[in-house]
Amino acid sequence: MPGRSTSPTSRALQALELISARPGITADDLGAALGVTGRAARRYVAILREAELPIESVSGPYGGYRVGRGLRLPPLMFTAAEAAGLVMATLEGHRGAADPADVVGGALAKILRSLPERVVPAVPAASGDVARHEHLDRLLAACADARVLRLAYGPRLSEMEVEPWAVVLRHSHWYLLCWSRSRSAQRVLRVDRVADLVVLPETFAPPSDLDAPAVIEEHFSQGWRYAVEVHVDAPPQWVRRWVAPSLARLEELPGDRTRMLASTEDPDWYARQLAAIPVTFRVVDSPELLAAVRALGKRLAEL
Repeated sequence: MPGRSTSPTSRALQALELISARPGITADDLGAALGVTGRAARRYVAILREAELPIESVSGPYGGYRVGRGLRLPPLMFTAAEAAGLVMATLEGHRGAADPADVVGGALAKILRSLPERVVPAVPAASGDVARHEHLDRLLAACADARVLRLAYGPRLSEMEVEPWAVVLRHSHWYLLCWSRSRSAQRVLRVDRVADLVVLPETFAPPSDLDAPAVIEEHFSQGWRYAVEVHVDAPPQWVRRWVAPSLARLEELPGDRTRMLASTEDPDWYARQLAAIPVTFRVVDSPELLAAVRALGKRLAEL
């Protein structure tokens, strides 16, 4: 962040950053951090509230401030190092991050414009392969409001009524985790394959303990051509260190063992993933995978 400015707007933004980082901070402590009096700090809080930012007062013997939940994301402030690190991590992990037409790419472009020229990392040219996301904002709003949706989905435009639980970005694609009333089952849908949607007036109660990223990762391990069942000589809490949720669903077996249940389109690839498990395991009722594991073992032995 550049050198501290004494303008009221700059001081108000610095106050917002401090309140965000230290919920419950008192006016006197806020003033001390800003280099002003507590009375002046209260004026900066008033400026933030006039800008319709949700600054709440905290009850208690001394009182204080915190940022409440509003409809819009309040301004965020980053140091140059934080912003550059965020940019580089995003570029590394999301293939659409170089394209301003992508949702992540558009957000990243805003951060890049705020950075001093000397610290802006090199951004590769966009690949041109950016998924459609015109319904993303409406899907996110429906999840937040717990509103039932009617979707036209897929190339055949099949219609379904769903309860949208969460929207998650994974492996450079946006996914909608939902409960399909039409199928009476949990579903993971690609957002770029949603052709149209209608927000219905009915609401629903979403699962209270939902871990949406974990559920979607586990979804990636199912539904492929070749079934996988592997028994590992270690308990699930250990196997989770070596097996990602996207590789298999884990079930506890007697004797501190674990059953891996999954499916794969490429048994040879799956065999290579199993080779990274540093304890003994046995392939069960998965002939294609068993052949691939034996072939991999033979190649390694020959080397």
